[in-house]
Amino acid sequence: MSHIRDLFRESPFEPLRYHMKSVMECVALLQPMFEAVRDENFDELQNIATKVFKVEHEADKIKDDIRRTIPKRFFLPVYRGDLLGYIKLQDDMADSVEDVAYLLTIKNLVLPKPIVDTVFKYVAKVESVCKQTNTITDYLPTLVEGDMVGVEAEHAITLVDNVAHAEWESDRISYQLSQQLFALDDEMKATDIFLWFRIFGELGQLANYAEKTGDRLRRMLST
Repeated sequence: MSHIRDLFRESPFEPLRYHMKSVMECVALLQPMFEAVRDENFDELQNIATKVFKVEHEADKIKDDIRRTIPKRFFLPVYRGDLLGYIKLQDDMADSVEDVAYLLTIKNLVLPKPIVDTVFKYVAKVESVCKQTNTITDYLPTLVEGDMVGVEAEHAITLVDNVAHAEWESDRISYQLSQQLFALDDEMKATDIFLWFRIFGELGQLANYAEKTGDRLRRMLST
């Protein structure tokens, strides 16, 4: 916890950046997991999923440390509640990756060949949404240096708008993917269709949490 206190001395947003590093470590494992499923390398999938569970747990611990350490008696440039909300949404992103890992390892799933390309297009777009949210978190200290107004604030809003647009694009791919999946209902077990639909839905949740993280910054700038 002393490390988190040191980060708060640098900036009220440095701990968020520190936490986001763990979140993005989780996100970076998404594509390798889907590649392992595509290749039917289920031992490798389990190894990667285990890494996800470990990194997500580390992110949880960092989140808890930040919650305990956020200054209660010192001036912050934003409401303490907004700071707590921001860290919660980042943590929800890591939780979603963990949920994807859990669902992918419930059974040895086969990734149907007709949807492979769309699946990886979707995964890449969701990762892009998360990476753009990471850019927002990285920008927070610069925003504070500019007193959260002026050119820095305008740039931050542009970053938030970019995330929202990327999330909208991911929704479009998700809809296309769902159509392709249910078109295979004569060729797949109903349980497998249901499980893949859950997995794709959890990827959508990940993108949603990333967008909501940006929206939380918009709220900070408007108060």
